[in-house]
Amino acid sequence: MRSSIKGRGVIATAIGLTGLLALSACGGSSASEGDDKTLSIVGFAVPEAANKAIAEEFVKTEEGDGYRFKTSYGASGDQSRAVESGLDTDYVHFSVASDVTRLVDAGLVAEDWDAGANKGIVSRSVVVFGVRDGNPEGIEDWDDLIKPGVEIVTPNPASSGAARWNALAAYGQVIRNGGTEKEATEYVDKFFANVVSLPGSGRDATTAFLGGTGDVLMAYENEAILAAQNGEGFEYIIPETTLLIENPGAILEDADPAAQAWLDFVLSDEGQRQFALTGFRPIRDDVDYGGTVEGAKDSADPFPAVPNLMTVAEDFGDWDELSTKFFDEEDGLVTKAIAASGKGD
Repeated sequence: MRSSIKGRGVIATAIGLTGLLALSACGGSSASEGDDKTLSIVGFAVPEAANKAIAEEFVKTEEGDGYRFKTSYGASGDQSRAVESGLDTDYVHFSVASDVTRLVDAGLVAEDWDAGANKGIVSRSVVVFGVRDGNPEGIEDWDDLIKPGVEIVTPNPASSGAARWNALAAYGQVIRNGGTEKEATEYVDKFFANVVSLPGSGRDATTAFLGGTGDVLMAYENEAILAAQNGEGFEYIIPETTLLIENPGAILEDADPAAQAWLDFVLSDEGQRQFALTGFRPIRDDVDYGGTVEGAKDSADPFPAVPNLMTVAEDFGDWDELSTKFFDEEDGLVTKAIAASGKGD
């Protein structure tokens, strides 16, 4: 039977558009339409604040002068499927590489989109645990998450890229610490047995947790930092073994020519500085963001080194391989775990 974690309401979820710079977005996404200079961005929910900050700096440049932004943010998988189905955009910023390769297969993004020095990655973070004030459940590491009675909030892997990073981290930490694949699979089963909420996106999961659901939130580090910046902070734990999150960005084949300038700016020191100031780890270690980040657990050391940092390339191969193994709609390891938990409906 087909797993019930399959994404629902894709176009309805993704198509709501809002002005990124509090400017009215009109017309299409191409500057060639009269005097309208509008770039369209479609992305996953989590980096909306970062992209807004970057856009505010981009329009101060010669290449960005006069441009306005039309934006759509939501769950990464839903957003990717919406673009595949016709949602117009110039630039996509997704949670996982497979959401870009879907558009490559559809002929909407060039096959060499990840050929640059950054390998298509525009933002980075790590998987962390959000906990209640004072950490009443004593959550410190992965074994604590599968104790009886611990309630976990994590988004739905069918729609959310964040959920996929979380699930991979849960599985991979067992292997990285000397466990077998059988033991890793058993851990994932126990993990999802403790999940009490599977919201549609990483942002929705944070909202649910802030609203009182669960004991622990599986989150991006930057999402925890941004929540604190918005006055909705929660404590977060960076486990000794966790996964490096690498988010891709790409321009569409028929994009406004300014989209390339936008991508170049996103990758520039200034673009990466804005990512850092909103909680993302820059993609280069030499980016100067001033040394402090408001809202971080330690603002003077906002992005501490992780003792045992996993990556997709080193620990899982690539997204084509892992997508089938873990997230296939019928036989994926995570799909089966969610189905067995009874929480995928």
